[in-house]
Amino acid sequence: MSKKLQDIPVTVVQMKDDGEYEEISLYAKHKKVYPRWINGFWNKWRIFFVIATQLFFYGVPWLTINERQALLFDLVERKFYIFGLVFLPQDFIYLTALLILCAFGLFAWTTIGGRLWCGYACPQTVYTEIFLWAEKWIEGDRMQRIKLDAEPLNARKLRLKATKHAIWVLFSLWTGFTFVGYFTPIHGLWEAALSFGVGPWETFWILFYGFATYGNAGWLREQVCKFMCPYARFQSVMFDADTLIVSYDEQRGEPRGSRKKGSDYKAEGKGDCIDCKMCVQVCPVGIDIREGLQYECIGCTACIDACDEIMDKMQYPRGLIRYTTQNVLEGKVPEGSFWSRLKRPRVIMYAVILSIVFAVTAISLALRQPLKVNIARDRVALVRETDEGWIENSYRVQIENADENAHVFVIEAEGLPGVRVLAENDNRVLVESTGIVEVAVKLQVPPENAPKGARDIELIVRADDRSGINSREKATFLNR
Repeated sequence: MSKKLQDIPVTVVQMKDDGEYEEISLYAKHKKVYPRWINGFWNKWRIFFVIATQLFFYGVPWLTINERQALLFDLVERKFYIFGLVFLPQDFIYLTALLILCAFGLFAWTTIGGRLWCGYACPQTVYTEIFLWAEKWIEGDRMQRIKLDAEPLNARKLRLKATKHAIWVLFSLWTGFTFVGYFTPIHGLWEAALSFGVGPWETFWILFYGFATYGNAGWLREQVCKFMCPYARFQSVMFDADTLIVSYDEQRGEPRGSRKKGSDYKAEGKGDCIDCKMCVQVCPVGIDIREGLQYECIGCTACIDACDEIMDKMQYPRGLIRYTTQNVLEGKVPEGSFWSRLKRPRVIMYAVILSIVFAVTAISLALRQPLKVNIARDRVALVRETDEGWIENSYRVQIENADENAHVFVIEAEGLPGVRVLAENDNRVLVESTGIVEVAVKLQVPPENAPKGARDIELIVRADDRSGINSREKATFLNR
């Protein structure tokens, strides 16, 4: 039985005399984790990604393109504005492509570099890191926080805790406000907030998302990664022996034990690990990486920085805990062969799928027409003869302008000799940006050019003020 299973607090209860078993609880009381602050190479990368992701999240809603919010998911109007492009419900295929790219991108990165997403960019990791910064700034580092929590309630403890939670709450509310700003124009939302005029739904989602941020990053923290996140449960199926993982070099470090600096520890039969437990103290989920790869490990690499710092002090080589692969640890491939190990079937498969989906999506977006045209026949009068003797069919043409600018569209027809189009305003229709206009259109054909029965024709709708925006839609012309 593994050591982790042995640590589960299970009490063996004898069967009662009456043959009944007593129900026992396997619930383990939560032990608060006090991660120690650590500096180092990988910590700088974590700080970089925290800043980069949050600059994007908090900054993008305030960007404006073509006098409109650059990134806005307007669910009420069912229009998505994404950096100058307008997507309508008919463009659902692009959302599907985006989800496929995100999913296979995550699979590929996980196969190559392990839990890079969890360690550097996952919102749970990022917000927990930010909340820990505030906690450390107000209450101090690890030992100071442990002592503070152990103290009875007094004025100083009340002041520090109140300050910390006030900052957490304000930050969480701003996070909720920004989140809602992706679905409601954030400039208007800000003005409404200043005048206490935010609508009920916006208020609900600001409070809901703010509460989720406060609860997850302030209280639950590692519990989300260990017990709530499904990705932690299935990410191991994407690992193989050549996946980069945060690993403890057991062959080099064991047997662990304390020793005096400069002593000949190898003569004492000891490995490089001095059993200082710094790697455990800095871990945000409270695990001991020396017990091997564990699903709780989010790959934040804080243990690498801590171990490297100790190795430097002991004047030992760095890398007792490092990014490496199982094959390297087992001596099957040399250290540094990571790049050559990228030529693995599953990595190639992910790369091929990503390349195909990305190329098809990019080409489709480049050829995408910001114009949707729907044609419906007027069922009241299918065919009529005009006073001139021409054969006339009537249609309802719906023009949807999915461009950021208004356009004047001209309606034309092809397919029968002499066919002419009759619509209001000399066949010219003004459609505002992202607007929809429905017009009545009549097609008239000389009788000698309109044979009996149905004939296929084409209605052409093109922007008169911009070349390249046009649509050709098939229709049917009838004659009795």
